[in-house]
Amino acid sequence: MELQNTVKEALNALYHHPDDAVRMQADRWLQDFQRTLDAWQVADNLLHDTDSNLETSIFCSQTLRSKVQRDFEELPSEAFRPLRVSLNTLLKSFHKGPPKVRTQISLAVAGLAVHVPAKDWGDGGIINWIRDEMNVHPECLPSFLELLRVLPEEVFNYKISVRPDRRRNFEDELASGMEIVLNILTACLSINELTEEVLEAFASWLRLRHRIPASALASHPLVLTALSSLNSDILSEASVNVISELIHYSASRNFDGVASQMPLIQLIVPRIMSLKAQLRDPSKDEEDVKAIARLFADMGDAYVELIATGSDESMMIVQALLGVASHPEFDIASMTFNFWHNLQIILIERNSYAAYGSEASVEAERARRLQVFQSSYDSLVSLVSIKVEYPRDYLDLSREDQKDFKQTRYAVADVLIDAALVLGGDATLRILYMKLIEAVSSRGNDENFDWRPAEAVLFSIRAISDYVSVVEGEIMPQVVSLLPKLPHQPQLLQTVCSIVGAYSKWLDSSPSGLSFLPPLIDILVGGMSISEDTAAAAALAFRHICDDCKKKLCGSLDGLFQIYQRAVIGEGPFKVSAEDSLHLVEALSMVITELPSEHAKKALEAICLPAVAPLQDVINQGPLVLGQKPARELTIHIDRLANIFRHVNHPEAVADAVQRLWPIFKAIFDIRSWDMRTMESLCRACKNAVRTSKTLMGVTVGVMLEEIQALYKQHQQPCFLYLSSEVIKIFGSDPSCTSYLKALIESLFNNTTYMFTKIQDFTSRPDLVDDCFLLASRCMRYCPQLFCPSPVFPCLVDCSMVGVTVQHREASNSILTFLADVFDLANSSQGKPCVPIRDSVIIPRGAAITRILVAALTGALPSSRIETVTYALVSLTRAYGAKALEWTKDSISLIPSNAVTEAERSRFLQALSDAASGGTVNGLMIPIEELSEVCRRNRSVQDIVQGALRPLDLNLVSVS
Repeated sequence: MELQNTVKEALNALYHHPDDAVRMQADRWLQDFQRTLDAWQVADNLLHDTDSNLETSIFCSQTLRSKVQRDFEELPSEAFRPLRVSLNTLLKSFHKGPPKVRTQISLAVAGLAVHVPAKDWGDGGIINWIRDEMNVHPECLPSFLELLRVLPEEVFNYKISVRPDRRRNFEDELASGMEIVLNILTACLSINELTEEVLEAFASWLRLRHRIPASALASHPLVLTALSSLNSDILSEASVNVISELIHYSASRNFDGVASQMPLIQLIVPRIMSLKAQLRDPSKDEEDVKAIARLFADMGDAYVELIATGSDESMMIVQALLGVASHPEFDIASMTFNFWHNLQIILIERNSYAAYGSEASVEAERARRLQVFQSSYDSLVSLVSIKVEYPRDYLDLSREDQKDFKQTRYAVADVLIDAALVLGGDATLRILYMKLIEAVSSRGNDENFDWRPAEAVLFSIRAISDYVSVVEGEIMPQVVSLLPKLPHQPQLLQTVCSIVGAYSKWLDSSPSGLSFLPPLIDILVGGMSISEDTAAAAALAFRHICDDCKKKLCGSLDGLFQIYQRAVIGEGPFKVSAEDSLHLVEALSMVITELPSEHAKKALEAICLPAVAPLQDVINQGPLVLGQKPARELTIHIDRLANIFRHVNHPEAVADAVQRLWPIFKAIFDIRSWDMRTMESLCRACKNAVRTSKTLMGVTVGVMLEEIQALYKQHQQPCFLYLSSEVIKIFGSDPSCTSYLKALIESLFNNTTYMFTKIQDFTSRPDLVDDCFLLASRCMRYCPQLFCPSPVFPCLVDCSMVGVTVQHREASNSILTFLADVFDLANSSQGKPCVPIRDSVIIPRGAAITRILVAALTGALPSSRIETVTYALVSLTRAYGAKALEWTKDSISLIPSNAVTEAERSRFLQALSDAASGGTVNGLMIPIEELSEVCRRNRSVQDIVQGALRPLDLNLVSVS
């Protein structure tokens, strides 16, 4: 009674107390209370108490529902009967009560049925029990209909903590009672006011997709009732749900082919087709129009393979779907987009024509179908391209609405790509060009010109750029010639700039490409001066132009350099942001790549100068100024150098540049080594230089690594490890580098592993863990001959065992990948000689490593990590065979039998044995996922499993 009063007081505080802190405290208390054993009795008592208010009833019904779903196992077996009786009483007493409470109680009863097999439920199982209760208590029919509705939905509710076998058995129990359910629902049709509830329950049972002959459904009273409502003035939502489920039911693949479903299909399709005119009926309610559109869209999605044959009947459905696509409301029109995409895949992919045998037959059928659907996709292009037009009040829209409009444009772009794949990019371009001519032909002077239709078409032309042939010579020259004549309205100019970048490959291939480039580059320069958005589009387009047309632009380097310098320095009206200026850096770097070596060195020096000069200036002002500068004032220039080193593909020139710039880099390393942001930027520049110049950077790499090694002892910056891993990748197998790489590895790992002795250390520095084990993986792959004999190797294995269950995704994945690389060592010729050393480290730790990996699979790590853990466990098992299987068996046997059954253990061990013998990892995934699900099915079981496996205890000894 005291607890009941406390619950009421906490609820009162949660909903009515003026102080936020008190409300949060009440919320926490209530959440903790819901996890207790007492919550069963308290929630039950308060629900039976007629004095409980609505807030209390809602909370207690939710508590009871969640306890049944998640914590049913904590009750003794004899508690089932009184719990069922109590829930039944509540279901009946709330039959006219608050719907929210009734729904929660229905879910609790359904959850109970998932846990309890039909033979233990009694009364012939839950379906027979519901029928008997409805006969005895007809006044409570609404409650029992709601229970019938939620019952099949719980088959797919993975919040209910049952074993996979029991979930499958529950589905079979429902399937075997389908006929009884349909009879119950049919009988309830005689009560007019319950028709909606009956049809909602029917729709729910249809989702199970269990076999009811199509001929029986086609004449079933429930189906006929749903179809008859299509003719009423106000559409019944439940009827639409039933028909939607019938559409998918009749297209379900687990039946005996389409022929067996034809009685149902022939009943449904004409009834839906008769609604076509209502899509355009202005007197029709918008929700009704959406419901009708949904039925057409469902029909298209479900029958797309039938429709793809191009029969006369299917083309009538296609025409109706074009009608939906033409609807002015985007939410309605877009319902068909999935259909056009799936139809395109079937029409294009060769797998769809496998039944046609010979290549000639396949090609003939494919050509026939593409011809049949050509006019439909022609119409689709015209219908959807107008939907990307900017609204007149765009600038007045909220940020959220502007974001929605952008999403609309992306969705339409995808549909246009589907059309281009069916029609061909050139044919789609031709359709859009006619609309472009129409949009610009009405142009008077720039002030009165409505730019929006032209921009919409240009956006559409941009969307299909990847599908237009680079040799297209009829339309593209006219489009490109038109671009310089358009006004510099910001949104229009942004799209024009995007088009220039999107068609850069076409410009490179076109015989007239060189003559087009100067006016197009002028457009881009204009775009860089209008607004930040147009500048961003222009800078990206400039990068694409310089990448694809670099051979054509080599002779214009001086002009390009002037643009680059003005934009990067920020001269005049240029509005290019620091991030977007990197596109210009990359653009010039790509053109320089095409120059001969002697010219490239000078050009590289010139392109570096705008970034180098400000850095040199800061350094010249002395260490104090350099140390106090905001990181951003340094990284903006260092990032530009990083991009230059990445994109100028002249290894010798880059190596020379870095050697020349090393004094600047060293000064920044020495003074700013505490500053993570600056160090990340500088290490990225060095990494890109090492990637480009490789062994040509030999001299500079040596001094760079000495610097890194010394600084890492003081400041454990993750980026120092990342830079070192790049050096290991390139120089790891070079015998001349053995001594200094060995010293580097040992120094870096010795100064890392001592920091990670308990799981909390891993949690506090996940970035360092990530880069540490990425480096360790690189060492295993590229220089195992240096790494494995080193005293740091066993230290890292021990460190990985401590930290493998860290919750940070990247850190955990890096550790697991490292372990898998250790186990896979024998797969590489370089690694084979090191296998005995590896075994001397792994075998003594094998049982503990296996136990930790099993713990990770069964709850120590999130279920999203299962695949990565599985790969590590399989690699271990393949490396150590029977020994590893024994380790796994010992680990699994630690889990108590009330958490995992013997059958579940055996299935898992057999699957692991098969995978170790050369079977695919995919074959192991289902038994592992099922074991994982069983061990995570509720908090109590998860605690039991993890308490038995104790992944954080490296020295656990099994006591027989």
